[in-house]
Amino acid sequence: MTGPQISVGITLKRRIGLAGAVLMGLGSIIGTGVFVSIGVAAGAAGSGVLLAIVAAAFVATFNGLNSAQLAANHPVSGGTYEYGYRFLNPQFGFIAGWTFLLAKSASAATAALGASSYILTALHWSEALLIPFSLLIVASITLIAYGDIQRSNRFNAAVLMITLFALSAFIVLGAGTVNIAFFSDLFPKDGNLGGFLEATALMFVAYTGYGRIATLGEEVHDPRRTIPQAVVAALAIVAILYFGVALIAIGTLSAPVLASVAQSGAAPLQVAADQIAVPGLSLLVGLGAITAMLSVLINLVLGLSRVWLAMGRRGDMPPRLAQVNAQRSTPQAAVLLTGIVIGCIVLVGSIRVAWSFSAFSVLIYYAITNLAALKIPTDARLAPRWVAWAGLIACLFLAFWVDPAVWIVGLILIAVGLIWQMIAWRIFRTSAINLQQISKSDEDA
Repeated sequence: MTGPQISVGITLKRRIGLAGAVLMGLGSIIGTGVFVSIGVAAGAAGSGVLLAIVAAAFVATFNGLNSAQLAANHPVSGGTYEYGYRFLNPQFGFIAGWTFLLAKSASAATAALGASSYILTALHWSEALLIPFSLLIVASITLIAYGDIQRSNRFNAAVLMITLFALSAFIVLGAGTVNIAFFSDLFPKDGNLGGFLEATALMFVAYTGYGRIATLGEEVHDPRRTIPQAVVAALAIVAILYFGVALIAIGTLSAPVLASVAQSGAAPLQVAADQIAVPGLSLLVGLGAITAMLSVLINLVLGLSRVWLAMGRRGDMPPRLAQVNAQRSTPQAAVLLTGIVIGCIVLVGSIRVAWSFSAFSVLIYYAITNLAALKIPTDARLAPRWVAWAGLIACLFLAFWVDPAVWIVGLILIAVGLIWQMIAWRIFRTSAINLQQISKSDEDA
């Protein structure tokens, strides 16, 4: 019996249509963010988190349009990592890939810990099982992603439907419990503009799953049409959903209570559902949280593995990561490494620190996205040039409104990454050049 056929030159197959791309975007966006970030951001801005949700949606839209036009013009796996190389220079490309790996690996670990916490609470099992159970979840999701992407899409669609139903029920059934008095601090005052900007940065992370569509540019049908439509559709749906969920959660508990619950590590939306006092709603919201985080986790494993693959192709990481299983069109070595990295972060993760770190890293990542979008030729643009400038300025501005300790560590890790790039090029660059030549030969054939 022979083993699975492996090729380092094979390209990924285009198997995803518009509906599948929108679902993958929703599955990546709606997850840990809606169940965690609203409560965390409420601690910074009070009920002003509602305005932060709107502001973050605008920033995300600028970035989404720029990601879409970059992916349409350069439809390969790797997202801004590839765009940085193509439109800027190798250092910008590497920083984009490096910050993406840092941010989203932390987000994936947070999702695994969150899902595990909800499951253990529902089963009334000991909290001592949190890390082992989280590792089991990571291993299971990695195994699913190890197969072909169509199986991953079916899993994503199934869990996403449960999440959307749970959040919709929360909004509809909780509408009658909203207390208008809880929104007295809606607008920033008493010098709390900094809290509003921090909340905007934190909420921006809750939108960033749309980049998942762009990282799969090599696997989407008609990417120039499909990717922009999928990004815009996913962002519109999510913005409405987030605003509705935040309105009910704050109107039911008040922003200080919501923030306190989130800070304690409990489930803020589930506590709010308890206050609504509709039989079964709390259980449904808990189930929705679990499925949301599992959906985010599998999408992050898929997206992260494609960035590892892209970095392996260019010699920024070992070329072994660029090998693709020819039968399943899956970068299996990259998927396994992704699972291992996430598992390691699970062992040491902290939700608030991880979320703030994700905010800084993702904003730097999208700053590079917008910078690359400025280089797109006029005749190839899908959005006007000012959209790229708006996104660039907003990302760089918001990145430094998170905890100073977080962005200082982030800058240090970026420097460490650039040092690694210089070392990697000395070790892996020749293999990467040969790999690209093999790939080009396969395409020509």
